[in-house]
Amino acid sequence: MRQQRGFSLMELMVAVTIIGIIVAVALPSYNSHMLNTRRTTATSCVVELAQFMERVYTTSMDYSKNAGVATVLPPSSCRNDLADFYTLSLVATAQTFTLTATPIGVQAKDTSCGILTLDHAGARTAAGSGTAAKVRECW
Repeated sequence: MRQQRGFSLMELMVAVTIIGIIVAVALPSYNSHMLNTRRTTATSCVVELAQFMERVYTTSMDYSKNAGVATVLPPSSCRNDLADFYTLSLVATAQTFTLTATPIGVQAKDTSCGILTLDHAGARTAAGSGTAAKVRECW
């Protein structure tokens, strides 16, 4: 009598079930990690752009104009990296500015922090959070 090789159907079904359970547990954790990672990248980018705005103010004493031309955000690698996940915008007057990072696409699922803002005074907010502790967690 020859010895049979391979897996029985029952063994294969047990293996597929185990893999399914592992994926069901790991996928939500992975998605949460990716939301947090992209949010951290967005906060770093907003701070970088705030530094740009401070340099504009230092040279022209006006947040809204850079050498007589309306200030626009410079192209940067962080803006390109976040293009699919956040829309970065600037509202500037002569003495103030507000930078906003609005989540889009899959990042819109980040309801715990939502829209991130940073102003000329360094005040940080997160639309999805109400408490100061939660804002610190988001930033």
